[in-house]
Amino acid sequence: MYRLTRLLRQLPVQLLLLGFTLIWSYPFIWIISSSFKSQSEMFLGGINIIPKEPTFDNFVRAWELANFYQYFFNSVIVTASVVMLVLVITSMAGYALGRGAMPGKKLIMTMLIISMFLPKGFTILPLFELIVGLGFNNTLMGVILAESGPSKIVSILLFVGYFASLPKEMEESATIDGAGYFRMFFSIMLPLSKPILGTVTIFSFIGAWNAFFVPLTFTLSKPSLRTLGVGMYNFFGTNSVDWTGLAAGAVMSVVPIIIVFLFLQRYFIEGLAGSIKG
Repeated sequence: MYRLTRLLRQLPVQLLLLGFTLIWSYPFIWIISSSFKSQSEMFLGGINIIPKEPTFDNFVRAWELANFYQYFFNSVIVTASVVMLVLVITSMAGYALGRGAMPGKKLIMTMLIISMFLPKGFTILPLFELIVGLGFNNTLMGVILAESGPSKIVSILLFVGYFASLPKEMEESATIDGAGYFRMFFSIMLPLSKPILGTVTIFSFIGAWNAFFVPLTFTLSKPSLRTLGVGMYNFFGTNSVDWTGLAAGAVMSVVPIIIVFLFLQRYFIEGLAGSIKG
């Protein structure tokens, strides 16, 4: 009886939240539905989300004619490389700032936080000059370096907060056992930071997979090296737009993000909670 009363009390709130959820998710559901429609049905079908005559031609056209298979392959290479570089760089930087006693640590943290507010367009020119100077312009390596280098301050701060929250007794015990600085990091601290590793992986994967400005800038002379975020513009012609092909391409491009998030979601909340607590 108590459970039934409690359920009835919560029912209005649950129905209200359900309504907001449907409103929020409807555009995404409509995109999925439009990817199975013809051009005429998409424009004349109104808000109906059930295709009258479902077709897979949009996916075939997006995959083959829009060169999505090449862009998908490029996106996999760039995203995987960016995630690995970001994890290595941010975890080591976070450990040094969170556990180390280096001089000027507060100044470094202040500069990192200030740099968060710099717009990406403000730093693209020196970044472009650096990549060109290294000889990596119009290469996937240039895209990887440009995407993984700047604007990863949030990931560093997550590691800083998490490592700072770990008890000092762990390091003291490892030191007594003869563990050095790097062994302590790779064998003890890094395995303990799985929640942060999962959280940073999700953030880095989504950012690199959906990147547009950086891949476009560093592949202007070689369109074949573009990623999915840039390749979506193949559906925009001079006088027309392939909206159903664009919808199919959007669905295909978002599937890997959903898979990665579902695989790492149990670490996501733990990582944010652990870093905030620290």
